[in-house]
Amino acid sequence: MTSFSSEEAARLRPLVDPRSIAVYGASADLTRLGGMPVALLTERGFQGAIYPINPKYTEIAGLRCYPDIASLPVPADLIVIAVAAPEVVGVMRQAAARGIRAAVVFAAGFAEANDVEGLALQAELVEVARELGIVVAGPNCMGFGNLDSHAYSTFTAIFRTVEPPAEPRDTGLVTQSGSICSAIYAAGRQLGVRFNVVINTGNEACVEFSEYLEYLADRPGTETIVGYIEGLRDGARFERVATRLRDEGRLLALLKAGETEKGALAAASHTAALAGSGAVYRAMFERLCVVPAHDILHAADVAYLGRFRQRASGSRVAVLTISGAIGALLADAFTQSGIDLPELSAPVREALREGIPRFGMVHNPVDFTGNIVNRHQFAAQALETLFASGEVDFAVIYAPGFLIDRMSEGLAAVSKVSGRLVAAISTGKVASREMLEAAGVPVFDDTTRAVRALASLAHWHENRRRHVGRLRTTRPANLEVVAREIVSEARRDGEQTIDEHRAKRLMAEFGLPVARERVALTAPTAVEAAQAIGYPVVLKVLSADIAHKSDIGGVRLNLIDDGAVQTAFTSVLQSVTDRQPQARVTGVLVQKQEAAGTELLVGVVRDPVFGLMMTLGMGGVWTEVFGDVVHAPLPVTEEIATVLVRRLKGWPLLEGLRGSEQVNMTLLVKAIACVSDAACALGGDLDELEINPLIARADGVVAVDALVRLSLLPATVETVASLNETAAGQPA
Repeated sequence: MTSFSSEEAARLRPLVDPRSIAVYGASADLTRLGGMPVALLTERGFQGAIYPINPKYTEIAGLRCYPDIASLPVPADLIVIAVAAPEVVGVMRQAAARGIRAAVVFAAGFAEANDVEGLALQAELVEVARELGIVVAGPNCMGFGNLDSHAYSTFTAIFRTVEPPAEPRDTGLVTQSGSICSAIYAAGRQLGVRFNVVINTGNEACVEFSEYLEYLADRPGTETIVGYIEGLRDGARFERVATRLRDEGRLLALLKAGETEKGALAAASHTAALAGSGAVYRAMFERLCVVPAHDILHAADVAYLGRFRQRASGSRVAVLTISGAIGALLADAFTQSGIDLPELSAPVREALREGIPRFGMVHNPVDFTGNIVNRHQFAAQALETLFASGEVDFAVIYAPGFLIDRMSEGLAAVSKVSGRLVAAISTGKVASREMLEAAGVPVFDDTTRAVRALASLAHWHENRRRHVGRLRTTRPANLEVVAREIVSEARRDGEQTIDEHRAKRLMAEFGLPVARERVALTAPTAVEAAQAIGYPVVLKVLSADIAHKSDIGGVRLNLIDDGAVQTAFTSVLQSVTDRQPQARVTGVLVQKQEAAGTELLVGVVRDPVFGLMMTLGMGGVWTEVFGDVVHAPLPVTEEIATVLVRRLKGWPLLEGLRGSEQVNMTLLVKAIACVSDAACALGGDLDELEINPLIARADGVVAVDALVRLSLLPATVETVASLNETAAGQPA
């Protein structure tokens, strides 16, 4: 029996690894919900005690059937409750009275119904479970399949119709949908995926997805975990478990629904509207090296590749085929998946020519031509040449099944010696498949599925190189003190949104270059400020109540003399009075008119699941029309900022495309990291932060506007300190 050391894991052990199982509502019809668990337990050879409970029967499937829970000879580890929703809580009370402390609830009609009755039933279930100390899976769940012990607490027939895997079983499956759970299991078994535990979480009334994920991660022998989610509630636990799997080199792949869900439509900053749910999950998955599955078959394919994850891979692939046309198709597919086919160097091409006729391609993709049928040993030689060159990270070879069989010994030998991933794609049955897989060579029979899965594994390797074990540099303590003082000022003045001048003071303390500016309360002092700063200047209304000043006429640009400043002072205040009279105005801001450059948006918002998330985008029409933005969880280091900037569609403009000014990348990424530092220091006090625009030029960067919105309630000193400590220790 599997054993665990932590109390958290021990809480779920009766659910996932029960030694004895009672089935309340058991049926003599083994195809019904109450009959299927009994059928699976008896037919698949569960070695623990099985207790059917139903007063209608004295025997089911050769087992004694008990009339009620109180009649059980001993408390079972787990009770499967197969009755209608209104009856569930009563059964839970009976189970607790008999000493049972874990339950799987099949019934639907709870919160997922989204009506008064269903919500009330689930609230009662949660309260009673807490009161009785019972851990409950579901409700509205398919149940579990433990392939190690054959402890089945499920009504799905998939475990009867699909043969369970042999040892070693190394892959966990956990999903928020029963149907998808069955589909991934079936697709994975067709590929030979060796599942150990299959979990459907249901409504997660008492146990959230990430807790199951943690249990699987703790389970000895689990090397790969695949799953399906619609959303998470415990982002901190998920991040902790995924980080652990990432750093230990174990593969986690998740199929996420709702990728097109939009973020908040009405927000004080552009950032909040741009950082939608799908974008946040994608950013977190990348940082945590979670492989994003595109569909059910892709999830199964990635689970299959989990067995081969220790073979070296990366962003450069060599494609070897017997057909120029297939080579071209594979080249297109890999390129579209973000994997490069580097052109091979002259020495490598010359070496390949030894076995490839002049009409065959040697640049990459490589076309052996039909000549390889007579010289199948050359495939291994070609691979040795490619890997020795260091010009590619992994290789894919495409050939008919009979030819793969002829090549198999050579492919296996190269795989073992090189340590690199070699994958085979065949158009027919490969008799040597098991031998190849044992040697570390995965075998596919579909080009599209092969490319998607292999590209995902390659990106997983690249992400791990970037993120594993890299900690963020600790911030100087005095900067957090300054941030705290500015927050205290705003809290004292009753401001949730810090006014622009204070926001820029805060950002400047963290090293972000900001435009020169002064606060003026009268027209004459505005003129004095402009003279001191030097013309031309910008004049803006200063109000914590006005997030977007230009929308209400609160900004005047390119003021070139004293008269223009005086006129602007009067007209700006009048515009605010006319269009937003309730706003508290604390003066005007006189600011240096900065030279033109490339405008960017750098913002941070608090995601309800994962916490602080950064959005980086090209400013102006690039953000508004083209949505040219990228996202990353904090902290964002200069190294990560460099990666983010280069992902922008407008990146060529920053490099000086067609006469545009090439920006100072060193100072730009430093500025982005400064925004991250400020957000991390604010910790629990921060709701939103936005620099828009940040102007980037060859001579540096400058923030000309800043917005900082605080959380509704001030964080305690202890909470903020804890958040800062966590942020400082997060992997970059």
